[in-house]
Amino acid sequence: MLAKQRQRLILDRLEHDGAVAVSALAREWRISRETVRRDINQLAQAGRVVKTHGGALSVQMREPDADARGAVNAAGKRAIAAAAAALVPDGASLILDSGTTTRALAHALAERRELTIYTNDLEIVRLLGRRNGNRLLVLGGELQPHEDTLSGIDAADMLARYIADFGFVGAGGFAPDGSLTDYSRDAAIMRANIFKAARATAVVADHTKFARATPVKVPGFERARWIVVDQAPPPALAGQWSELGIEILQARPGRGK
Repeated sequence: MLAKQRQRLILDRLEHDGAVAVSALAREWRISRETVRRDINQLAQAGRVVKTHGGALSVQMREPDADARGAVNAAGKRAIAAAAAALVPDGASLILDSGTTTRALAHALAERRELTIYTNDLEIVRLLGRRNGNRLLVLGGELQPHEDTLSGIDAADMLARYIADFGFVGAGGFAPDGSLTDYSRDAAIMRANIFKAARATAVVADHTKFARATPVKVPGFERARWIVVDQAPPPALAGQWSELGIEILQARPGRGK
């Protein structure tokens, strides 16, 4: 594969995922890490990517819209959803963050009964509202322009009034120190409030988030009880999460089909 072809593929991957890892591309393409680094260096010098330790980020650093994100690793997200849903009994109260993985979780919870659900994701409202005796509270805020999500200070303030048995938090990515990150301050505050409001919180994140350090750290991540993943995280991340006392739940291959 020629350098120009590889660089076009790197830009395409960034457009969909927001981040790439040198190690993952080298393994996928069966080339050396040094070759991938040279490609990234050339793209960074041309101002087309942001070079990071171990990879690169999109120059725009804007989260792709929900349709684009939903197409990325859909099978992995379904497996995560099935594993996370197994934590939730009938009659539980839970907070469901917005996002494609939590929407997959909503599908996995479709047969649960008499749930109390707090969410700012209108697709989750449609999936679980008026169903099986569920009670659903919509966390009101500003409707986002490219997806059916409500966010901002009003949504975060409303959530601060409640306590739930479980919280399920999505991820923009993870920083090299293992901390949870997001694309915007509003989203980070919303997720921080889920950590505060839930008695037990799970972060649901597929493996594409392991090498993606997005701009804003999410406070309260150390309160998480579980991280539910589709693949084993890199040893460095796993070690950092273990030091925080967070249990890693790896979904079984094929689960959630």
